[in-house]
Amino acid sequence: MNRILFAASLVALTAHAQGEVKDIVDIAVASKDHTTLVTALKAADYATALKNPGPLTVFAPTNAAFDKLPKGTVEELLKPEKKGALEKLLQYHVTPSVYEVKWLKDGQKLGQVNGGKVTIGVKNGKVTVNGANVIASIRASNGIVHVIDAVLLPEEPKK
Repeated sequence: MNRILFAASLVALTAHAQGEVKDIVDIAVASKDHTTLVTALKAADYATALKNPGPLTVFAPTNAAFDKLPKGTVEELLKPEKKGALEKLLQYHVTPSVYEVKWLKDGQKLGQVNGGKVTIGVKNGKVTVNGANVIASIRASNGIVHVIDAVLLPEEPKK
């Protein structure tokens, strides 16, 4: 985890030092820990939506987070016929507003782009989203990226 935090901080500091603040997609593309996320964004044609002016909060699962999913899940979602399901999954990681970690409260619900909600947990200074740990936060030109250690899975609607 420390390696991811360091890499995320390095990307943010490098961009800041160069006088540029990258957008959410550029931050993900520059991170070697988010290649699966970038592949998914491209497969769902969702990268363009995350380049818009925002403001957006993106909960960005690492490659290791995707690796925790059942074997074959990612490969299945990347199939062209699963594009709609993949887009809904990605939309569940996006909130149409900016939420800094320091503003998040225990039990707070955030509405996601796909229409679902995530629940924030705050305990002993640690922040979680539906149980996924926020391990780094990076400001973007169009919002903020919170790096998380699990893929957020939307709940199926209750019948």
